[in-house]
Amino acid sequence: MSDDGKKTLGLRGGPRSGNVKQSFSHGRTKNVVVETKRKRVMVPKPGGAKPSGGAPIGDPSRRPAGISDAEMDRRLKAVQAAKAREADDAAQREADEKARAEERQRRKDEAEAKEREAKEREEKAKARAEEEERKKRDAETAARRAATTPAPAADDRGASKSAPARKQAQEPRRDDQQRQNRGKGRDDGRRSGKLTVNQALSGGDGRQRSLASMKRKQERARQKALGNSEPREKVVRDVQVPEAIVVSELANRMAEKVPDVVKSLMQMGMMVTQNQTIDQDTAELIVEEFGHKIVRVSDADVEQVIDSVEDSDDDLQLRPPVITVMGHVDHGKTSVLDAIRNAKVVSGEAGGITQHIGAYQVNQDGAVLTFLDTPGHAAFTSMRARGAQVTDIVVLVVAADDAVMPQTVEAIAHAKAAEVPMIVAINKIDLPAAQPDKVRTDLLQHEVIVEKMSGEVQDVEVSAITGQGLDTLLESIALQSEILELKANPNRAAAGAVIEAQLDVGRGPVATVLVQNGTLKQGDIFVVGEQWGKVRALVNDKGERVKAAGPSVPVEVLGLNGTPEAGDVLNVVDTEAQAREIAEYRAQAAKDKRAAAGAAVTLDQLMANAKADENVSELPVVVKADVQGSAEAIVQAMEKIGNDEVRVRVLHSGVGAITESDIGLAEASGAPVFGFNVRANAPARNSANQKGVEIRYYSVIYDLVDDVKAAASGLLSAEIKEKFIGYANIKEVFKVSGVGKVAGCLVTEGVARRSAGVRLLRDNVVIHEGTLKTLKRFKDEVAEVQSGQECGMAFENYDDIRPNDVIEIFEREEVERTLD
Repeated sequence: MSDDGKKTLGLRGGPRSGNVKQSFSHGRTKNVVVETKRKRVMVPKPGGAKPSGGAPIGDPSRRPAGISDAEMDRRLKAVQAAKAREADDAAQREADEKARAEERQRRKDEAEAKEREAKEREEKAKARAEEEERKKRDAETAARRAATTPAPAADDRGASKSAPARKQAQEPRRDDQQRQNRGKGRDDGRRSGKLTVNQALSGGDGRQRSLASMKRKQERARQKALGNSEPREKVVRDVQVPEAIVVSELANRMAEKVPDVVKSLMQMGMMVTQNQTIDQDTAELIVEEFGHKIVRVSDADVEQVIDSVEDSDDDLQLRPPVITVMGHVDHGKTSVLDAIRNAKVVSGEAGGITQHIGAYQVNQDGAVLTFLDTPGHAAFTSMRARGAQVTDIVVLVVAADDAVMPQTVEAIAHAKAAEVPMIVAINKIDLPAAQPDKVRTDLLQHEVIVEKMSGEVQDVEVSAITGQGLDTLLESIALQSEILELKANPNRAAAGAVIEAQLDVGRGPVATVLVQNGTLKQGDIFVVGEQWGKVRALVNDKGERVKAAGPSVPVEVLGLNGTPEAGDVLNVVDTEAQAREIAEYRAQAAKDKRAAAGAAVTLDQLMANAKADENVSELPVVVKADVQGSAEAIVQAMEKIGNDEVRVRVLHSGVGAITESDIGLAEASGAPVFGFNVRANAPARNSANQKGVEIRYYSVIYDLVDDVKAAASGLLSAEIKEKFIGYANIKEVFKVSGVGKVAGCLVTEGVARRSAGVRLLRDNVVIHEGTLKTLKRFKDEVAEVQSGQECGMAFENYDDIRPNDVIEIFEREEVERTLD
């Protein structure tokens, strides 16, 4: 029993008891009795017989049930083998640990020996340097003393003899003091914090030393200790400085410390940090202050990598001429070209009119001719201008039954501006109403004198239907090209002009390029406008893939990173980095130009524009087209629609299918989406149905323009027209209770109506304009009073009426207006 009367817990098999003291919270303790069981040790009897080999192993009574002697023997052997393996593993681990300890000790000893040797060498070098410095100092001191001190007297010789001995005794103490002072002051400049404005302006440099600076300092000390103490010569560098540069970048180009450059700028009065930008003039002052030479560069210098070297005459070879077919709409330009090519392009064009600029090549008696077919519709002015700029010869197609028309005059102007020769093709000569002489006469008004009128411009009468005169036209073209002697160098980096650009669903951005110089090969890296790319594939006008395209060859180029603008110039460069840099510079320049145009508006101008636009109604539209040229033509046509009261605003125009982002933009502005030869994808259609955005598809440009013009006309306020219907003279004025003054009138002309508007005239001056409150005839309210009859009239909210005043009666009608 325990002390508290409870029965203790016990264990069978020879228990051994003990006391354990337990501690609890708040200082409470408790003694517990713990009993442990002794391990039973089996001791064999001294007279016991050992079991023989054939006898059963172990006591069968203590063996687990079902275990035979052979199994027991096998288990014992396994236990012994496991013990032997454990012993071997322990011995191997001990040997490995011993070997590793020896290796670690050996490496440690080697490192200590090397460090000791380096320290000894450094101490010897330092002692040698100090000794040399001390000797030099002693020599200088002795020389100075000899120069300033007179010869000592005879009785002072003993004192003078003892001076060197005193000096030798004092020298070690002075060296120890200097060494201690150096050790104390070593960390003064390392932990003093960052550079402040006051420190920079006062000249104190308290910045923390970097690891590289400490290494340089140690290297200088080591070189000085070894005797190499000659001053290092400053390296003067040519520093390229653009129009604006970051302070840290300027320091890197000068190989100077950034804090030094910042300090110099602060001393100039410019409080800048290393991440701020300074202009070129300020950078020039800094560069000159640090002793370097400035090289001014411009951001536009990135375009200097584009090869603009003039070709020598030996490298030039003959190239095919580029012929542009121009003229008025429906005069048969594409039909003439189809007759030459034996193709049928007209049948594939929507509405039978050309709406894209096409490039083709024709073989004529072994000679290759490159034709550009331009649209004749009024909306495609920019396309015709581009065609005239890249061409060598212009073929002006004029219908014999229609003579000279507006786009014919425009084509003549483009040809003259481009300074290219012109050949007049008088088409539709097979029609009965054809009048070719009238065409020649009309051309005289625009300073185009043909050969039949004793001029220099060739003229050919042709028929695209019957083929009449086509051979003569081709001969005239060949003759003109021989006169021009067109040459180019095919063995140089290619340069060309983008005729058309589009975003193809399967192929990505595609540009139709007319190579003007050099040879464009597959794999070339090029930059075109604000885009760049690598030529992934080249496709000729027949749809075949080619490996290269020489001068005057039109090809479709695949591999651009974006859709370029039609009319951009393509140039081949050496590396992708150059192409990317040039494209980024051009894009940034265009962005800055747009921003500058917006920023140039003053507040007064902004307020004036807002006031002017206050009464202007806008029709917002979103335009997507199949090619860049069509989108440009549609935007230009939209800008021409409108007047002082209404105008069309193109929110966005682009190339490719109509997407969800276009629908979102249209919904935010309440604008319709116009697709020209493109369609909306499935997510865009679903979004348009949900948001109620109208999508319209067109394949002919004048249908689109007419619909937009009609929609804009709906925004015009109706025109109000006044129609005079009668006059009445006031004979007498009466006062009627509850009504006020009533004029007794005689209708002298026309008719007086109750619903009409009236004006009160006094001495032919308008006194009041308003409506009638009442119109009576013999005390009866009537709707109208005919001429020659008397009536009573009262004005609404007006009583100042007198006899002999004249009342003018009129009606207003609204007339719907349209945009011309």
